Amino acid sequence: MAWLLVVVAGLLETGFAVALKSSQGFSRLLPSVLFVVFAAGSFTLLSLALRSLPVGPAYAVWTGIGAAGTVIFGMVFLGEAVQTLKLVSVVMIIGGVVGLQLSSAAGH
Repeated sequence: MAWLLVVVAGLLETGFAVALKSSQGFSRLLPSVLFVVFAAGSFTLLSLALRSLPVGPAYAVWTGIGAAGTVIFGMVFLGEAVQTLKLVSVVMIIGGVVGLQLSSAAGH
């Protein structure tokens, strides 16, 4: 259950990164409000998950999901350039996230 919280928190991290860009320096109300809601939800879920998970792997998984999700969102929905090196890098982030999660599970 705790890892599910980390995954949802990571997805919310993607949401707050995209909302932050859309807020244009907090000059647009709706994206600014969405940033606060997504950030609060993300940090809350991460903090709940950290009650029972080791901080290193959980934090790395959270940031990895957020980073990879934000890059993918930017390419799919914001017209950001799709480049081979960028895609390979996202795959490497996902591989690292999976490896950290597996290493954490094996350590329990």
